Amino acid sequence: MQIYAKGIDGIALERPAGFGTEAWWKTSPIGRIPVLELDNGQLIPESEVIAEYLEETFPTPRLLGANPLETARIRTVSRLADIYLLNNMFMLAGQTRRSTRNQGTVDLLSGQVIRGVNALAHYLGTDRFAVLGRLTIADCTLVPALFLIENVLPTADVADPIPSQPKVAAYWAAIQENEHAARVLVELHRGLAERRAMISKMAAERAETS
Repeated sequence: MQIYAKGIDGIALERPAGFGTEAWWKTSPIGRIPVLELDNGQLIPESEVIAEYLEETFPTPRLLGANPLETARIRTVSRLADIYLLNNMFMLAGQTRRSTRNQGTVDLLSGQVIRGVNALAHYLGTDRFAVLGRLTIADCTLVPALFLIENVLPTADVADPIPSQPKVAAYWAAIQENEHAARVLVELHRGLAERRAMISKMAAERAETS
């Protein structure tokens, strides 16, 4: 979303070559995506780090604040979305199958997500964007986080907490109308459908060989 908002060209949005292989782990010990590969082959991991790199490399339009206090407000919301929402949702994605689910893990992770959504209501603005009345890095982090909550959390038999927080629900409805958010959401829906199809195919193959 940050790439689209800044109009950055030349960055291919694709799964890294060799992702998940032993060679991949050697070059990227964290082992997660997204990863930004530079022209010299150097890899930059972690969404927040990539966002900061892009903001410094392509400073206009500015997606941070006009002063340190504004930037602190933006980073607070972005960090909340990254740590309490995205990180826990990534781990919850492995708990959607009832046959292999650990309910204690679901309760722990979903509790952190709900806590994060409740906290988010305190920090959000009321003018269609996360803070400052314009698109910022906070929105770029929140859109995928709220997408996962809405589309993945219920598959773990946990109710979506967004509607219970009117401020968060209003923001979520409004930001989806933003052109850059809408473009990202199309990609997120497609990626989620592909992942679910792949999981179903793997389950069917295991059933045939068992």
